[in-house]
Amino acid sequence: MTFIHDFTLILLSTCRDVLPIIILITVFQLLVLRQKIPNLKQLLYGALYVILGLTMFLAGLEKALFPLGKIMATQLSDPAFIFGSEGAANSSDWMAYSWVYLFGAMIGFATTIAEPSLIAVAFKANEVSAGTISTWGLRITVAIGVAFGISLGTFRIVSGTPLYLYIMAGYLIVIVQTFFAPKSIVPLAYDSGGVTTSTVTVPLVAALGLGLSAAVPGRNPALDGFGLIAFASLFPIIAVMGYAQLMDLKGKRNKKTLEKPNAL
Repeated sequence: MTFIHDFTLILLSTCRDVLPIIILITVFQLLVLRQKIPNLKQLLYGALYVILGLTMFLAGLEKALFPLGKIMATQLSDPAFIFGSEGAANSSDWMAYSWVYLFGAMIGFATTIAEPSLIAVAFKANEVSAGTISTWGLRITVAIGVAFGISLGTFRIVSGTPLYLYIMAGYLIVIVQTFFAPKSIVPLAYDSGGVTTSTVTVPLVAALGLGLSAAVPGRNPALDGFGLIAFASLFPIIAVMGYAQLMDLKGKRNKKTLEKPNAL
């Protein structure tokens, strides 16, 4: 009965959130464009699927993903697990939290590979580039960027260093890369940073950050628990442009190698 009550509340909340979008589209279609809504029956079915899908997803976040991320972060950062009987005496040693950094990298990689928005962008990039940009190549590159970013973000939480230092340094790298990376890849790289912060990645990453900051001594979840999502957005941009720069450099070297025999 408790689950049904919670599910009903989430369903009503989802309907309330989706209603303004439906009203906006309907008003523009009927009053501004002054045209009938095409395929009304299919659209109503689609809207129903969206509402039910969002409701079940949000219920799953609340009942499973958020608690799972918090439990994993708490267990991995437990002094009894990290230091054994020494525990609190060495709780400030950031090097001892290697399992947390590894878990952060793995969860970042896995959730990014499964991210629906990234799959859509990678598919369209492959389609527009006539196969030049590999769907799996882009997904794996972005996932590696997110993995590194989340791992570095967990280190920031454990060490207690200021967030702005990482963000300033990261975007400085992005600005420099923008001037040297192939111009055709720059817009895609920036979009790749945005699509990583979506339905699958955000809930687990947010839960990991909050759980870790609550478990590490001296950390405040309100101050240190947030910021991992910023890392998940920033480092894919660096990874995609960096990969494009490496491939461009490799192509130029291969071209020079082929031109040398001809010169002789």
